[in-house]
This record gives sequence, structure tokens and C-alpha cells, in this order.
Amino acid sequence: MLLTEITVTKPLLQESKSKPGVMEVIGLMQRAEAKNQNGRVYKKNLLEREVGRYIDEFVKVGNAYGELDHPESPVVALKNASHVVKELWWKGNDLMGRVELLNTPSGNIVKEILKGGHTIGISSRGTGSVQQTNEDTLQVMDDFELVCWDFVSNPSTHGAFMAPQALQEGAVRQKDKYGRINEIIREIICATTYKKQP
Repeated sequence: MLLTEITVTKPLLQESKSKPGVMEVIGLMQRAEAKNQNGRVYKKNLLEREVGRYIDEFVKVGNAYGELDHPESPVVALKNASHVVKELWWKGNDLMGRVELLNTPSGNIVKEILKGGHTIGISSRGTGSVQQTNEDTLQVMDDFELVCWDFVSNPSTHGAFMAPQALQEGAVRQKDKYGRINEIIREIICATTYKKQP
């Protein structure tokens, strides 16, 4: 079964320090041990296993590609690639990442959305099975295999929207007068929704 999990966060959009002119985002990729909007829970040891494998097989090799929008396939199509994951690390149960945006048609769409000050979700794609643990919760089982992360519009992981904070060379983006208020409201809603989860 194809499993897709969307995360919404507020990433940092910046120019790459090692590749001038190349844009990248840094933010929340996925969360372990918490029910997402699809009702699924991933054990941390399961995600750690798959993230470790993904780093070894794809990130270190330089081909950790993802697409814009989820396809109905467990295979990443290079013709639709929008980004490549460059780095992944854990902060508690939150999986953080640094993602380079490609100069492809799909990558340029992501860049323009973020440069416009809008948010975008990031979503894992993988295969595996689930088991119902109570009325509205599904446990992802040990046969889960991570395929990639895609950019999407509607995330399932709480707090996993990516939105720009800085554009290039660390310059802070000017926010409209309601921007900070909207951020605070979004953070309160996400935190309240997250705390209500069993």
C-alpha cells in the first residue's frame, strides 16, 4: 500500500552557501510518535531505520529526489523532480531537513510559491501496511519502506508547512502588517490540535 504523509512547517528559504544562485529550504520533514491528519502514527525506531537507510542509499549519493505533488506510484519520476534532499537530522521526535530546490519546471513553481510568501507542505511517500490500534488511529507497521519526500499543498503532519523566512544571503523578508499575527494564530491552532491527539 502506498503511504503518503504530509508535513507543514515554516522553513528558512535561503541561497545555498556552497552553490551561489541555488535556493534551498530548511524545515520540519516529518514527526514520529504522533498521530498525523491521516490518523497514522510512525514509531520513532521505524522512522530512524528508514531515514538512516534513505541517507545511506540516496542523500549521500546525491539522488534523494522528490516531486511536486504526490504521484500514484512508489517510483520517483525525474521528469517531475522539483528538489533533492541534502541533509536530514533529528530534533527530538521531529525530523528536520535541508532541501535544495532544482531549476526544473516543478522546482521553479515551488520557488515562486515560497518567494511569494506562501506556505507549502512537504510529504513523505512510502510503501507498507498499517494496523488499527483504536477507532481513529492506525499504526504504521515494520514493513514500511520510505521512498522520498514530495512538495504538496495539503499536509497531514501537524506543523509541517514550509514558508519563507529569508530569501537570499540571510536577508529577512519584509512581512505585511498582519504576517506575524497570522503566524501566531497558526502556531496556536497547530499546537492546540497537536495536544488534543490521543
